[in-house]
Amino acid sequence: MIKPRTGGRILADALHRNAVTRAFCVPGESYLALLDALYDSPIAVTTFRQEGGAAMAAEAWGKLTGRPGIVMATRGPGATNASAGLHIGRQDSTPMILLLGQVGRAIREREAFQEINIKAFFGEVAKWVAEIDRTERIPEFLSRAFHEATSGRPGPVVLGLPEDMLRDEADVADAEPWRQVETYPGLNQMAELQKLLWRAERPMVVLGGPRWTPNAIASVRRFAERFDLQIGCSFRRQTLFDNEHPNYAGDVGIGINPALAERVRTADLLLLVGGRMSEMASASYGHIAIPEPAQTLVHVHPGAEELGRVYRPDLAIHASPVAFAAALEGLEPPTAIRWRAETEAAHLAYRNWSSPIGNPGPVQLAEIAGWLRERLPDDAVLTNGAGNYSAWLHRFFRYRLPGTQLAPTSGSMGYGLPAAIAAKLENPNRIVVAFAGDGCFQMTGQEFATAVQEDAHVIVVVVDNRMHGTIRMHQERDYPDRAIATDLTNPDFAALARAHGGHGETVETTAEFATAFNNGLHSGKPTIIHVRIDPEAIAPGRTLSDIRGSGST
Repeated sequence: MIKPRTGGRILADALHRNAVTRAFCVPGESYLALLDALYDSPIAVTTFRQEGGAAMAAEAWGKLTGRPGIVMATRGPGATNASAGLHIGRQDSTPMILLLGQVGRAIREREAFQEINIKAFFGEVAKWVAEIDRTERIPEFLSRAFHEATSGRPGPVVLGLPEDMLRDEADVADAEPWRQVETYPGLNQMAELQKLLWRAERPMVVLGGPRWTPNAIASVRRFAERFDLQIGCSFRRQTLFDNEHPNYAGDVGIGINPALAERVRTADLLLLVGGRMSEMASASYGHIAIPEPAQTLVHVHPGAEELGRVYRPDLAIHASPVAFAAALEGLEPPTAIRWRAETEAAHLAYRNWSSPIGNPGPVQLAEIAGWLRERLPDDAVLTNGAGNYSAWLHRFFRYRLPGTQLAPTSGSMGYGLPAAIAAKLENPNRIVVAFAGDGCFQMTGQEFATAVQEDAHVIVVVVDNRMHGTIRMHQERDYPDRAIATDLTNPDFAALARAHGGHGETVETTAEFATAFNNGLHSGKPTIIHVRIDPEAIAPGRTLSDIRGSGST
């Protein structure tokens, strides 16, 4: 006979059976029964200062592991705060589950204290939103939540947990653990792809999206080598192909190399694998005509609803990257590869584009990115949020291994620090470096206290130009000399790190960065390196004065 358990215990046991090792949260009285059950569980619980940061950490965990990141929050304010992280999970196609405490079932629909209609509120950003109305249904709902979050195009799931439901007892059996559902390409589709490749003169491959594994990435690398194809990576998916590999052509994102943009537009066969080629990757939908592309388009995606959603492909392949990459092993290259010289030229153009260039002021951001790429181990993890500062990292750092870039394709500020904490907790022996602008950092800067509390030795590089740089750039372009609401008066970020019990350094010249970084690395503490830059250094190759009144960036 099954022994009765509380809803909190049933839920904690279900998480453990599904191989959850860590959950992120801000505690709340509405789900105390679950927290109490986790007290005796092997699942680690990491407490953040604000639910948005906790949800961003869970999203980063989902990106890193391929398993749903778990975030717990309370009703009302907790739910609304957490929504920032769920929006990232939605646009980045990341598996994650929000477990949300709710008001008791007997007082629903009265706008009770902190009550919120989660289906209405989260309907836009979650794949599935549900409330568990009976304790005995917890295993059923959890099983579906894991499958929903990970199948097809992954994304966030929200489960409402009425507090009395978590306290009730039930004698229900646990469900078997979730297993990844793969969708495989048909033999006829792979045969058609083979024919298209044999006929092509200027083929191009762009990798993107979620659900990649190291084995799948290795399979694509072998495919690229056998066919000598040029490979681009979509916006903030640069770790899907070794950037030093001779077949790598660069990242297809914001600030794209103009030569690479032209290669994408003029390819006679464009193979998109895993990604959606959305606004940022497509230069505001400029690389591919809608709905009829000029290129012969082959689109491979794990979500059937994404195939033909924006671009009508000549060949649509409903398959996960893992399954498609495995099927590539059976394709044979043409006897004579006509595009070999183009592939060599594409990689040379990338190397030239990613060689450091100067910017105004005594701190050279491209040189700092170049210094890091020469000295960090290949498995170091770099994170960032949103802002012009990230353009230097994307352009001048070269990623070598899967899982070493954590950045929001949604363009959310504040992501870098929570993501870095998640990465360090998952990989304590790897170096983790977070980049953030001064505005970006202060969105979630309170989570530096979380890093100290968890002894997560992250290094945060705060690039400080004393303004919301991206918005100022657009402002000066369209409304020159009328700056408003973009200036920032900032604290001493190095002193802030020390106040939290971490390590702090200040950098005002390029030469000071190496010593500051090494001091932080060997301090044994979470570190902030406060890098003060010239406000004129607004983008690689452009100054604020250049952009002022130009009408375009």
